[in-house]
Amino acid sequence: MAVELRDEREAGRLLAVEDEAVVGFIAYFALEGQSRALVAVHTVVEPGHEGRGIAGELVSAFYRIAAGEGVAVVPLCPYAARWAARHPEQAPVPPAELVDAAVEQLDRDSALW
Repeated sequence: MAVELRDEREAGRLLAVEDEAVVGFIAYFALEGQSRALVAVHTVVEPGHEGRGIAGELVSAFYRIAAGEGVAVVPLCPYAARWAARHPEQAPVPPAELVDAAVEQLDRDSALW
């Protein structure tokens, strides 16, 4: 069965859904202020679904969503950061000031974790 991706922006989740069950997700938030970006905080694949490429599919889709909106991605999630390093053609390095702003916003609002 194919995995369907659903962006639930209000909840800050990009979901991987299979047979109506969530099998993985990226937790993220939109950077506040003048500099817009999407900030990946966690990438999770549920037990029993690992090793199928779901995490990579989620991160790839996350970058496509951001590109479609004309905004950068700040990959604070270790998995997303490793994926970005392996796919530089799809994952431009965000400017340092965006990374700093994302870390500051995360420090101010622990609910974003």
